[in-house]
Amino acid sequence: MRILLAEDERALSKAIVKIFEKNNYSADAVYDGEEALNYLELGCYDVAVLDIMMPKMDGITVLKKLRAAGNQIPVLMLTAKSEIEDRVLGLDSGANDYLPKPFDTRELLARIRSITRTQTAADNKLTFGSVSLDRATFELSSPSGSFRLANKEYQIMEYLMANPHRIISPEMFMEKIWGYDSETELNVVWVYISYLRKKLTALQADIQIKSSRNAGYSLENCHD
Repeated sequence: MRILLAEDERALSKAIVKIFEKNNYSADAVYDGEEALNYLELGCYDVAVLDIMMPKMDGITVLKKLRAAGNQIPVLMLTAKSEIEDRVLGLDSGANDYLPKPFDTRELLARIRSITRTQTAADNKLTFGSVSLDRATFELSSPSGSFRLANKEYQIMEYLMANPHRIISPEMFMEKIWGYDSETELNVVWVYISYLRKKLTALQADIQIKSSRNAGYSLENCHD
């Protein structure tokens, strides 16, 4: 899952990004409302965390513009303002939840999980063939065993298992997982794909990550 964090206090922003990454989320940080809106309009994020008091454009205005454009991305308002009126304004403007600062890390993560939670608990586990990926524990498992995936491994595998049979280009992986501003080389995708293929082999999986020349990778049944 990819998160956009819009928070103008840079020390706090850096700390929150580390929290997200430690919990296997990808996160991009921006420091003013205009930049937040520009990033969100590109549409590759799963959730947005917006501070209300930001330079150039406040978080409420960003939120209103998103909703007016039909963008229904889950939004958590993160702000020092805790008065009832401010909470009501944020929620009435289309926020999914509201968390006043200072906050506990566990509550921040719980609220992120809450606003991105799908309709049923079963969706916390992705299954394809004999392999399952647990979104809560980050475990990739089959009847033969299991591995707890590291951050980028997990995110790539989640992307593949959420889109079986779909060819995903290296550029799409980079955009979704590393972000637009990343200076990481494109061949890092192949490196992580290689790690995952070895784990699938060790799990005696009946699925495989197939390469399509000049196109990308897809998750397929072994006998397709």
